[in-house]
Amino acid sequence: MSDFIQSYNNDPFLGNLSTPVSTSTFTKGLLNNLPAYRRGLSPLLRGLEIGMAHGYFLVGPFDKLGPLRNTDVALLSGFLSAVGLIIILTVCLSMYGNVSFDKDDAKDLLQTTEGWGQFTAGFLVGAVGGSGFAYLLLANIPVLQNLGLS
Repeated sequence: MSDFIQSYNNDPFLGNLSTPVSTSTFTKGLLNNLPAYRRGLSPLLRGLEIGMAHGYFLVGPFDKLGPLRNTDVALLSGFLSAVGLIIILTVCLSMYGNVSFDKDDAKDLLQTTEGWGQFTAGFLVGAVGGSGFAYLLLANIPVLQNLGLS
């Protein structure tokens, strides 16, 4: 077992272990394909893609676990709660960008104030769109089942 788990780059002071999972080609390829690390994407598109994914899965917990879960307006309240959380997250992203990036000489455009602002705007649009898409899908489940797509 000690042959498989070693210190990263044979430096025991890094505090990171090199395991078959963490240093495999598959893991590195998977992480490099995430929108935050993918090369060639503008900050706006990175934020849009991350926002769509997060907005899509935020509606369900508010719908099924929220305080109005046993009412007729559970889905609508879940959607509106998700949009409220998205706005809070967007404000937090904006505040983080304003205090973290004050120099414009970063090698990645996302690490600048302007790039982070684009990322935040993309996140807001993508997350509201993703939660709206989830709302429309959940509201039209009977129609989709009659089409045979379920």
